[in-house]
Amino acid sequence: MIDILATLSASAAAGIRIGIPLLIIGLLHGGQLWSKVPLLAHISPSVLLGFFSIWSLLELFASKKRLGQRVLQIFELLLSPIVGAIMGLAVSSTTSAPNWLIACIGGLLALVFQLVQVGWFYRLRGLPLWAVFLQDFLCVVLVLFAFNAPWPGGLITFALLWFAIHSAKQWYDWYWQYRRQRSEARY
Repeated sequence: MIDILATLSASAAAGIRIGIPLLIIGLLHGGQLWSKVPLLAHISPSVLLGFFSIWSLLELFASKKRLGQRVLQIFELLLSPIVGAIMGLAVSSTTSAPNWLIACIGGLLALVFQLVQVGWFYRLRGLPLWAVFLQDFLCVVLVLFAFNAPWPGGLITFALLWFAIHSAKQWYDWYWQYRRQRSEARY
């Protein structure tokens, strides 16, 4: 159970940001860096360190402006399922579940969280600065919890999943309210 919560926590972090979790997970492995991470173990650690450092800085600074948020969302929406799968596999080492199942669950969870961010971005016409700082904080906390305290990380992930479901219901209600108002305005 603890391994599942750690996997969910790491995949949720990948659903918030993609470069920061990969950088943190590499640094937490110490001198081995990404040698235990699937797919990344075959790439030179110095190249990965440079790339993830630059990408993390780009995420941290570009996400504070509306145009930067929009550009980052394109890449994060496309890459979050892959990074979520990688993060899930990197954290789950002792689980008896097949790797493909862990990768699918991690990738789907990351995609759901990324879709919720895109939805709120378009609903609010840009995320407020406090929400962006909260995303950065949650991303770092979820990765650290995935390794050191899976229970709180899993609970935070389930709270975020509840928020995602609640957001989808709210958007559904807004959509039907808008359609009802449009149809009444025609007559």
